[in-house]
Amino acid sequence: MKKYCLLFTVCCLLFGCAGYQTPPRDEWSSVLRGASFGDMTSDAKIAKRPIFMGTGGVPIESAAVARPMMEQLEYELYDALRKPGIQVQRVGTDVVVVLVRDAFMSVDQPDISADGADTLRIISKILVKYGNTYIEIAGYTDAMRDANMAKSFSLDMAQRVALFFAAHEIHPVRMFIVGRGSARPISDQSTTGRLMNRRVELRISPVIR
Repeated sequence: MKKYCLLFTVCCLLFGCAGYQTPPRDEWSSVLRGASFGDMTSDAKIAKRPIFMGTGGVPIESAAVARPMMEQLEYELYDALRKPGIQVQRVGTDVVVVLVRDAFMSVDQPDISADGADTLRIISKILVKYGNTYIEIAGYTDAMRDANMAKSFSLDMAQRVALFFAAHEIHPVRMFIVGRGSARPISDQSTTGRLMNRRVELRISPVIR
């Protein structure tokens, strides 16, 4: 991961960052080494805490201490992401960011768009600042006949966002990556509704000791 980040930084300095490019697929596993592939459950968060601390992460002492921090995180994300196709909300102590696919990916190809890269850079800077949090990156699709294909597409979206974060100073050990296919639709299956259901949700949760 460090090698890729260094290469990305050098290229930006030498040639300018005309646009973000997802690394080749055969590099994905090495770039995302340390990330968990699965739901960010309470048990999974507890199990991952020693690994998080082993990479220099510092847990928060209690939920009471975490609450005002997460309120501030919600405010910063909400204030910075006033764009179509993006929602920021708090669920308990966690903060959830909903990114409709068209808000961060190219229409005709499965990669991060230029506008999407700008949005993800904003999110990355804020998430770096709040380093004592986990991030669940969950991809979703609209209704598809082939459930396996839907899960594959949704996981691909989630991984591409995770790769972007890894290239922008967010350690993969903080990440839980999952593709949920067409589960949990947030709209109907009309034309507009299908576009809403193709999305990535970021659930940001404090690491509590």
